[in-house]
Amino acid sequence: MAEKLVNVILGMFGGLTATIFGKYVLLFLISLLPILELRGGLIAAAILNVPALWAFVVCFLSNILIIPFVLFLMEGILNFLSKFKFFKRIIDWLRNRTLKKKETIEKYGYLGILFFVAVPLPGSGAWTGCLLAVLLGLEKKKSFLAALLGVLIAGIIMLIFSYGILKGIVG
Repeated sequence: MAEKLVNVILGMFGGLTATIFGKYVLLFLISLLPILELRGGLIAAAILNVPALWAFVVCFLSNILIIPFVLFLMEGILNFLSKFKFFKRIIDWLRNRTLKKKETIEKYGYLGILFFVAVPLPGSGAWTGCLLAVLLGLEKKKSFLAALLGVLIAGIIMLIFSYGILKGIVG
């Protein structure tokens, strides 16, 4: 799914890929997105033939930028938006969906956040992991560190996948 979404984005913003700077901007933006994050950024980087080390640095830095935003601001934003009926329904749905993973995280604590962020599966990542930490009331500094290490591990896994396995298939 991530590869298809990445290809759609690359098709929409293909003009950016004409220069190396444009490629890095696109990787940075893809890595900020809640669904794709670093995982999608590294897939895009491999498709665009961006050097692996630079791709990793750009995607990692982009993805970790959202961690403090989600940890320190999201609760206030959600509380404010919950005052409006339309947004309340969406936020309640998001909370219920996120809290389905609550038992696993509570069982392992901050290590659970780390592994949840690190495993490159759909629905996991820094956005969801940090949102879980907020909804569970976990300490923000420890959650930040867990998410940061999770993104690092996910990046290494996705680097191997994107530049190893995927590159061998897509070529």
